[in-house]
Amino acid sequence: MSQPSQLSKTSQLNEFSDLELAQALMERLSISPNDWHRLKSNRNSRASEQIAAAMVFLLKNQPQEALARLEQAVGWLNRSISAPPCPTHGHKGLGSGE
Repeated sequence: MSQPSQLSKTSQLNEFSDLELAQALMERLSISPNDWHRLKSNRNSRASEQIAAAMVFLLKNQPQEALARLEQAVGWLNRSISAPPCPTHGHKGLGSGE
């Protein structure tokens, strides 16, 4: 019974361009500000986010931007990069000189 339903979903997706589908995937995989602290160090989430962005850039014929995102994704997966500290933390009470 799932066959007609799956066929219907596929035909609905055919209404969108590759770029539109990639942009929708990128939006879905992007870490929202509300989830940032929870997912900022989640390697799979960060790599997925970068790979989706790379696909969008590739479909926009911007291979250098795509490559940069893919390199970031590889860095997350092979643990060669880590999440930077949150920019909103550690800046309160630094002194009167700033």
